[in-house]
Amino acid sequence: MGWLTRRRAIEITVRADFRKTITFGTLALIFLVVGHDIGGVHAESLRARLIAYGCALFTAIFGVAASRTAAREVQRVAVARAGAAAGTPLRLFVLLAGYLIAVLAVCDLLGVQLRQVLVGGAITGIVVGLAAQPVLGNLFAGLVLLFARPYVPGQQVRVLSGAINGPHTGVVVSAGLLYTILETKDGPLNIPNSALLAAAVGPAVDEPDEEAPADVSAPVPDGAALATVIAGAESGEERKHV
Repeated sequence: MGWLTRRRAIEITVRADFRKTITFGTLALIFLVVGHDIGGVHAESLRARLIAYGCALFTAIFGVAASRTAAREVQRVAVARAGAAAGTPLRLFVLLAGYLIAVLAVCDLLGVQLRQVLVGGAITGIVVGLAAQPVLGNLFAGLVLLFARPYVPGQQVRVLSGAINGPHTGVVVSAGLLYTILETKDGPLNIPNSALLAAAVGPAVDEPDEEAPADVSAPVPDGAALATVIAGAESGEERKHV
C-alpha cells in the first residue's frame, strides 16, 4: 500500500501534460536511434529501408505530440506565474521550437542534406537577428523576468529607472513577453521588458498621511496656569470693591 500512496502523490504533483511530454519525447528518441542504427533510408536491404521510413514516421508523430503537450504545460505554468498575456506567446514559441526539432530529426533520418540548409539558415538568422535586435532583447528579457519572478500580476510595485523617467508606482496588470503593463495613477504604462530588466523593482511603500498642522495661535493653558489666572482675577475684583 505504501507504493500506491507514493504513486498517487507523484500523479497529483506531476501534471498529465508533463508526463505525456516525457513519454512522447522518449518514444521519439527511441525511434530516432533505431532508425540510425539500421542504416537509415540508404540501407542495403529493403526491409531496413522500410523500417527506417517507419521510424521516421513515428519520430515525426511522437515529436509533434511531445511538442504540443510541452507547449500546453508551459502555457499553464506561464499563466499561473505571469498571466494570460505571457502564456499564449510562450506556448507558440515552445510549439515552434518543438516542431523545428522534429523536422530536423526526420530530415536526418531521411538522409536530407542539412548542411546547406543550416548554412543558409545561419546567414538568414544573422540578418534577421540584427534587424530584430530590440524585439529579441525584449523577448529574452521577458523570459528572464518570467522565471525570475521579481513581481507577479496584481502586485503593487515601484520601478526605479532613469531610462524610462522613473520612478513609477502602480499595479502590474499583465506581464507579457515584450511589454509589462503597469497601471499607474496617470493611466496604464507599457514598459519594455529590456528596460524593466535593467531597472530596480520593488514593492511599493504606502506614503504616510500628512498630519494636519496644529493650531498654535491660541494655546490652551494647562490646569495650574488656568487656576492661577482665575485666582488673580478674583483677587483683583476684591480689591476693586474695597
